[in-house]
Amino acid sequence: MSYEIVNPDALGPPRGWNNGMLAPEGGRVLFVAGQIGVAGEDEAGAGTTLARQFRAALANVVRVVEEAGGRIADVGRLTIYVTDMEAYRGSPAEVGAAYRAVFGKHFPAMALVAVTELVDPRAVVEVEATAVIPQAQPGGHSATRPHTAKEQP
Repeated sequence: MSYEIVNPDALGPPRGWNNGMLAPEGGRVLFVAGQIGVAGEDEAGAGTTLARQFRAALANVVRVVEEAGGRIADVGRLTIYVTDMEAYRGSPAEVGAAYRAVFGKHFPAMALVAVTELVDPRAVVEVEATAVIPQAQPGGHSATRPHTAKEQP
């Protein structure tokens, strides 16, 4: 998806995000539920630090986007929830490296929100996203199939 980046001069230059991402017509909107970076026993890559959990949560967002037939560039918005804003502010290099390891230099519109806790008590960060997945081209196929309510966990 090729977004038109919208950064009004009056808001000043953004650092690590964009103020607006305008999607072209013809895409399908994907709402990605909040993803955490706490690994199950058989998963690798997550941990206890905010930066490690952030990287794993972003990777989970990408898994959902790719399952829908999209790619990182299709993500137009991220909302990041953290339980410790001081830990976030105190580790900009680690958080930035975690972000770039997954999203590279793609910077959608973002919001960062401090919360008192998340559903999983081990989680210190949760990320939700909105992506616009281009319509399948004629003769192409979709990477997804419709789900019925009975198929949902």
